[in-house]
Amino acid sequence: MHVALDVPLEGVFDYQHTSPVQIGQRVIVSFGRRQMVGVVVALPQQPSYPPAQVKAVEQVLDDLPPFPADWLRMARFAAAYYHRPLGEVMMPALPGPLRKPSAYLGKRSAGGPVLRMAKRKPRQVEPVDPDLLPVLNPEQQVAVDGILAARGGGCVLLHGVTGSGKTEVYMRVLEQVLAAGRQVLFMVPEINLTPQFEQVLRARLARVLPGDVLAVLHSGLSEGERLRAWLRVAGGQARILLGTRLSIFTPMPELGLIIVDEEHDTSYKQQDGLRYSARDLAVWRGHDLKVPVVLGSATPSLESWNHARQGRYALLSLPNRARAVSLPRVRLVDTRHLRLESGFSPQLLDALEACLDRGEQSLVFINRRGYAPVLHCASCGWLSQCPRCTVYTVLHRQSGFRHNLQCHHCGYQAPVPRACPDCGDQDLQPMGRGTQRIEEFLGEHFPAARIARIDADSTRRKGSAQHLFSQVHAGEVDIMVGTQMVAKGHDFTRLSVVGVLNADATLFAHDFRAPERLFAQLMQVAGRAGRHTEGADVIIQTAYPEQAVYQSLVRHDYLGFAQSALAERESVGLPPYAYQVLLSAEAAQLADAIRLLTQARRLPEDNPQDYPGSDQVFLYDPVPLRVVRVARVERAQLLLESAHRPALQAFVRSWGPQVAELARQQKIRITLEVDPLEI
Repeated sequence: MHVALDVPLEGVFDYQHTSPVQIGQRVIVSFGRRQMVGVVVALPQQPSYPPAQVKAVEQVLDDLPPFPADWLRMARFAAAYYHRPLGEVMMPALPGPLRKPSAYLGKRSAGGPVLRMAKRKPRQVEPVDPDLLPVLNPEQQVAVDGILAARGGGCVLLHGVTGSGKTEVYMRVLEQVLAAGRQVLFMVPEINLTPQFEQVLRARLARVLPGDVLAVLHSGLSEGERLRAWLRVAGGQARILLGTRLSIFTPMPELGLIIVDEEHDTSYKQQDGLRYSARDLAVWRGHDLKVPVVLGSATPSLESWNHARQGRYALLSLPNRARAVSLPRVRLVDTRHLRLESGFSPQLLDALEACLDRGEQSLVFINRRGYAPVLHCASCGWLSQCPRCTVYTVLHRQSGFRHNLQCHHCGYQAPVPRACPDCGDQDLQPMGRGTQRIEEFLGEHFPAARIARIDADSTRRKGSAQHLFSQVHAGEVDIMVGTQMVAKGHDFTRLSVVGVLNADATLFAHDFRAPERLFAQLMQVAGRAGRHTEGADVIIQTAYPEQAVYQSLVRHDYLGFAQSALAERESVGLPPYAYQVLLSAEAAQLADAIRLLTQARRLPEDNPQDYPGSDQVFLYDPVPLRVVRVARVERAQLLLESAHRPALQAFVRSWGPQVAELARQQKIRITLEVDPLEI
């Protein structure tokens, strides 16, 4: 039998077993000096090696049915497309206990994790009152009808302005699918969005299906919670799965609909291990199973928008807000000739004060956590540099009046020096502003206001994000200070003013996707305002108000922005009009990484006949990453580009193993990423 194992080696591995084994079953095998759980993926008549050299399987795990054929197909596709070993796709997709030999061996195994879970009392879910069914407006009804009419395997792009009622469209469609006896996969980009959608779904499901038929799956769950949810979905007890990107790999025996909310969000792309796009795999899975896929967004990715323009996706639009309120007014405040007070313009401070006087809520958005991006000495110019990375350490305020320096790349932490390490001056000053410093200033400027900071630091503990958002929804917060965590998907009923600080930080980034990301981010954060009230204001502070991305925001003109951006990319041959693969190398010295990438680049030049598709693939010169050193490891990258995806895939299939062999000989770590989002 061929067994896929979670090891960084190409191919599958031969084992033998005297009793019948089915494809898709898990087995425990010995690999080198360790025991591992693997998945049987083929049953050849003859092994690849002499039978005497083939090890026997130690245990066949039969506490679960074999993985279904469609799950195995998707794993094979992901392994081939992203150029990873099959075992590195399959095994990390499973809950931890299902892939640990220790969970099945020894006296305490008690029959394995599935049996142990079955003996536990099921978690009691508090009953939820059914929600009141809102009346659909004509645009929503057209969208619902259009999705239900989608042919099997068709992909629908639902483009709706913020507050247009996309969620209600999802609800009506999934009601129909559930009533037909099928399962639904509902994907969201962020963990902190799951409580909000869980509440909405439970209220709606109380009208449709009896009992607890909803499962939630994300990386913030404990191993036991994740296993229980996975088993309920794979066994068909749970009819709807709400999850983040990892949920795409969950077996669903009766899957009838896939919804990908905020489909443009980069969180759907895994950034380590198997670097897959959950959105793209969702489209593939829907096509494979002949079930409809709905991609929803107010700011669709340009790739998805281009698919819709060319007719590969059906396009449905919700151009107006669902409630009788207009879109918020977007104002650009030119900061070039203004005296700012701790980063705030007079216009923004006046708007916040007026909002407080009306008893409404406001949001100050700055996508930079911590107190200040860097600490510096005015006397000699010293800056707080991370000793392990080529970045500055960020000043963070701890409990009380204590501060420390943290590196957001490698995790290094150090106390704030009492004096400048270079010149001894004790007057060290923070430069720039993060969420903590903004929160501090607002507390001084508006002493009566109730202020909540929502970022990765304030929501580190389990349940803390849900608690903070509950306070906001309950009206216990006057001013929110937040990063991108607050920009996505949240429905704040009393929010009427949004202020955006430091928007220009990504305006001139080297990455060609920076304008698209900036537009989507600001459009999303602006869309939190005025969802239930008229006359909402969004104030964006910028030194470049004439930039096209800002002018499109003022007009709420996604179509104009997308048309302009696509024309620009087509003229220079960038995605979605080209396909890319990124090879990264990490070494102790940058020169070693560059040397390996240079050798990799020359391989097709020396023997082009060995690399099919090489005549249609362009390899750029190796370059250092923008942040060269992280955790004392220096990094460089090599970009491959082609106008033909099959040619690029064929080239990488033959070129990748040769590069991996070079890297192994030189003891340099490499990473191959297909369809990279950050270059």
